[in-house]
Order: sequence, then structure tokens, then C-alpha cells
Amino acid sequence: MKMNMRAIYTVILAMAAFSHSAFAVVYPLPAGNSRLVGQNLEIDIPQDSKLPLEHFAAQFQMGLSNMIEANPGVDPFLPTPGSKLVIPHQLILPDTPHEGIVVNSAEMRLYYYPKGSKTVVVLPIGIGELGKDTPVNWLTTVQRKKNGPTWTPTKAMHAEYAARGETLPEVFPAGPDNPMGLYALYVGRLYAIHGTNANFGIGLRVSHGCVRLRADDIKYLFDHVPVGTRVQFIDEPVKASIEPDGTRYLEVHNPLSSTEEQFKSTEPVPIVLPTSVSKVMVDPIVNQDAVNVALQNRSGIPVNISAPATVAPVVTPVSAPADAPAAAPDSDQGAAAPAAPAEAPAPDAANSQNNQPVAPDSASMAAPAATQAQ
Repeated sequence: MKMNMRAIYTVILAMAAFSHSAFAVVYPLPAGNSRLVGQNLEIDIPQDSKLPLEHFAAQFQMGLSNMIEANPGVDPFLPTPGSKLVIPHQLILPDTPHEGIVVNSAEMRLYYYPKGSKTVVVLPIGIGELGKDTPVNWLTTVQRKKNGPTWTPTKAMHAEYAARGETLPEVFPAGPDNPMGLYALYVGRLYAIHGTNANFGIGLRVSHGCVRLRADDIKYLFDHVPVGTRVQFIDEPVKASIEPDGTRYLEVHNPLSSTEEQFKSTEPVPIVLPTSVSKVMVDPIVNQDAVNVALQNRSGIPVNISAPATVAPVVTPVSAPADAPAAAPDSDQGAAAPAAPAEAPAPDAANSQNNQPVAPDSASMAAPAATQAQ
């Protein structure tokens, strides 16, 4: 008897949840024009748990932002023992070519389409702080790779840390204490996709513009992504899909703050629907109440907007593992999670002799311009 692909995926993921090694979430590419993949999971937090949310996020290959969106009100320091957590493993693939690497800053995920495999590997990422943003609307390539990168903070970064009463070394040597981690994929003069020595930053806005991954995830990319691979940076908090059977799905994430005012405000960042998403919702089959609920909840979970608004996302129960605790979580938008430890500096862009990154031209898809060293 043939097993349903979602059932196979769920069994594999459930088995991986009990493994002490990292597990990349690999989805088979859906048939036809479908973009909906995966299935959500639900775990019970052990009654005696003293683990932070980062532990469960890492165990199921999630970033903190994904977990916080899917579990509103969860305590990032100590999720309530005995309560349930939704693991948002169902998602809509970005409306981009299924090629190379796609970095979607808004959902803090990296998609890698291994050539000829008919699969997609989805990894959580950390991205740039407000004002030091990770690029958007940028098409580039992996230009080189480095096993054991070093990091040279810029003059501006030395001044930034000095203003906080901290000092940075002139050069961080390669090794486990390097904020760039053990591996780096360079995608331009200013930017890299690299590891980290502080896993609390995965799923948060903590870098100086580069893309951060957990140690095993960047090792996987370093080993499998060839130089010359296509890399596309996007910022799409809302994704929508029309499935082959006509069903429409909407996936809504919290948009990133773009101004200091938005960052400090307790009000949610306004959502602007792109034309491609609006077109999906223009049909009598769409339930506008379901649309409104999805836009209000911003759960980061695909919602069937062809169905009544009261329909809850399907989840598959999985027992929670009990590994050693991970690092405490950090803050991303300045409200939901605790503040960053001062001793964990954020590495600058890929070319350390340049100043802080400059946002690329969002209209031309051209590479971002380099700033002059100060």
C-alpha cells in the first residue's frame, strides 16, 4: 500500500525529532503548479521542562520568529510545562524559480533547491538589524566559499560597541568563537551567508546585514552548494497559492519594521498586499472572513481561505524531545522576546573593509553598492 507523501514526511520528521543530530527539513517539490508543502506538528512540552523556546525551535528546525508567530503568547524564556506547541512545518513556497537559494527575510527562512533533486531544503535564518538590513529584491550568486572565515570589524563597528562600553578585537580568528561561525558562502562584497557562535539569533534580527544559520545548517550548505549558485533575496511577509484543485491558501507573517517608529510601536506593522497575492483572493470561492482572520492572526501558517474562517490548521501530534537546553532566546522586534546579550557581537558584512551595508536598489535587482571605509 502506498503511503501519502505528507504521511511519509510526518514519519520522517517525527523520527528526526528524537535524534541528537541536526535535521534539515527536506520537502519533495509538489506536483504541477502546487506550492503548498509539509504538515504542521503539535508537541506536548514535558511537565518538568525548564527549556527555553529556542530549544524546541532548534529541535524542529525552526527560528524563534516562526515559533512565536505560530504560538501567540508563548513565553520565549520558558514555555509553559504541560502545554502544547505548534510546529509550523507547513508552508507555501515563495513564488520564485525553484533554483538555487532563495532568502525570504520576512519569514526568516532560506530555501535551497538542490539541482536535479526535485526537493527543497528549508532552513531558519537570522537577518540584519533595523538600519543594517539584509538585502531585498537582489539577485546574485555564491561567489566564493570559505572554511574557517575570519571577521574584521569595521571602524564604525568599533565605535558602535565602544559607545556601549564594549571593545572588539581587531580581528576575530577562525574558530568556534568567531561570530561568523565555521563556514561562509560569500554572495557579494558586503554580504555572506554564514554560521554563528550564538544560536539564539536564529529567527531574529541580529546581524549587520548578513544571513546567519545554525552550525549544522551552514555546514550542510557549505558542503552542498556550488560556487556560482543562483541566490535571490526577497522580503515577502504574505504568500498566497492557488492549488491544482482550485483551493486557495494564504500565509501571513509579521512584516519587518522599516522605521524606528514602527520598531518601537506596540501596534503591528501594516500589511501591504502585493498584486500577486490580491489576484489569488479575487474569486467567489474565497471566504473573506477567513482572509481577515489570517491577516489579523499573522500566524505564519498557511490558511485555507476557501474554507470557513473557523477551520483550524491541521496538526500532527509528536512527543517533545528532552535534549540538553540550548541558549536563551534574544529579541527580534523589540517586544516579544528578551534583549540580546552584550557579549555576542554581530558580525558585519562579508567584506570587512567596508562600512555598514547599504540596502540594494529594490527596483533594478542589481547588486548593492559598497560603502567607503571610514
